Amino acid sequence: MKFRQIPPKTPNNPANAVMDNEYQAFEMTGASDLRDLIIKIKADYPNFTFKTGRKFAFRYPKTITIGPSEPFDSLLLLHEVSHALLGHRDYSRDIDRVKMESEAWEKAKELANHYGVEIDENLVQDELDTYREWLHQKSRCPKCGLTRFQTPDSKYHCPRCENFA
Repeated sequence: MKFRQIPPKTPNNPANAVMDNEYQAFEMTGASDLRDLIIKIKADYPNFTFKTGRKFAFRYPKTITIGPSEPFDSLLLLHEVSHALLGHRDYSRDIDRVKMESEAWEKAKELANHYGVEIDENLVQDELDTYREWLHQKSRCPKCGLTRFQTPDSKYHCPRCENFA
């Protein structure tokens, strides 16, 4: 999606109905499907704030950042809205982040059905794979390669390399 900055109170700009006043309004060009979806979501969830940014993201409690146009931007938007609807905030263990991402994708599927957006299961699994791989890399012991476990204090421990006696 391409964004062209315009004055915040331009009359008859459809983006004004989408973006909250606390952010400068943007005119979306070449993204009518996404714009229409944002308008529908905003009507259903008027307390959500939408802004533009470098990538699709969610910031607690209800701010959704809309990234640049890409083939599945409607699904990515629904995924971030799902984080807001599920009240996702922080996580203490890395496995909790993977769980939150999985929950958000499941909720996004429900929203996609509601809003008439086609689900691409390959995209969902590819997105989840990035978190699974991230978790695998973080949990791997740099000394011996064994999978470590994470304690509630967020530290990883290797049962082979650490003495637990």
